[in-house]
Amino acid sequence: MSREEPGAGNSAYGRKAFKRSRAHFTDRITADGRDGRRVEAGRYRLVVSRACPWASRSLVSRRLLGLEDALSLAVVDPIQDDRSWRFTLDPDGRDPVLGIRYLSEAYDRRETGYPGGVSVPAIVDVRSGQLVTNDYQQITLDLATEWTALHRDGAPDLYPKERRDEIDQVMADVFDDVNNGVYRAGFATGQEEYEAACTDVFRRLELLAGRLEGQRYLVGDTITEADIRLFTTLVRFDAVYHGHFKCNRWKLTENRVLWAYARDLYQTPGFGDTVDFDHIKRHYYQVHTGINPSGIVPLGPDPSGWLTPHHRDELGGRPFGDGTPPGPVRPQEEIPAAGRP
Repeated sequence: MSREEPGAGNSAYGRKAFKRSRAHFTDRITADGRDGRRVEAGRYRLVVSRACPWASRSLVSRRLLGLEDALSLAVVDPIQDDRSWRFTLDPDGRDPVLGIRYLSEAYDRRETGYPGGVSVPAIVDVRSGQLVTNDYQQITLDLATEWTALHRDGAPDLYPKERRDEIDQVMADVFDDVNNGVYRAGFATGQEEYEAACTDVFRRLELLAGRLEGQRYLVGDTITEADIRLFTTLVRFDAVYHGHFKCNRWKLTENRVLWAYARDLYQTPGFGDTVDFDHIKRHYYQVHTGINPSGIVPLGPDPSGWLTPHHRDELGGRPFGDGTPPGPVRPQEEIPAAGRP
């Protein structure tokens, strides 16, 4: 992955319209090992950037499902250099488990000379030090459905079988127009291209607001994978997408339904406690030099509004279904004060 574009997969931009490439390493880790990799506690390490919306999906899922003991976590520096994501937040600039300085080293151990980008989220085999998968679309689905033997007691069902067709359709629309739509707008190199992408973003957001007007969550009355995928874009919207990516027809805080919905999720254990606004802003504004050549990081917006009452509980719903909230955040995984409201 280039310095210009964060998150999962590679992107192509310049004279051509922005296009997100598919993940190159798509091995799955399954309960029965049918794809060659079996779920095993302590065997794998999840590498994320807290700046990246695609990686943030896996952070939320891991917390909600209680996989902290089973799947260890590595957090990279939000600022990349030419050798990719760096472990400069760790002592001596090395990941303490994998022993590497750059995530690219795990990619190289998997495929020498791999020509594509180095992306997060990534799951690395601790024993071999090799990358297993960077398939951001599948990782969280497998955490929800293949890692069930290692879920905490009371873990929610984030991808219920009886709702999967509806969840998949909602997620497809959210991906095309919102998750990826903000990038198509932000990296557009022509007026028509930008306007088309920006129009898609807000058309979909308005449709989603209509859907959420009378129901607390996107599908059914509990949190699902669809909510996680929408949340990770909404939580970044005013901080970076509104200004930096020119998605500025209105702010999230100006949409009554979506702002309340996003605050509801942020205040739900497992969501807001994974969000680092400092990492988010520094990454987008300092790494995307093609969009922000000065590298200046804006002071605003004030994040304190994320903690204000949302009243979405008046719509009913059961956030965790028949389950329970996750426990407290591990001390070593707490967000520093600079990244919290």
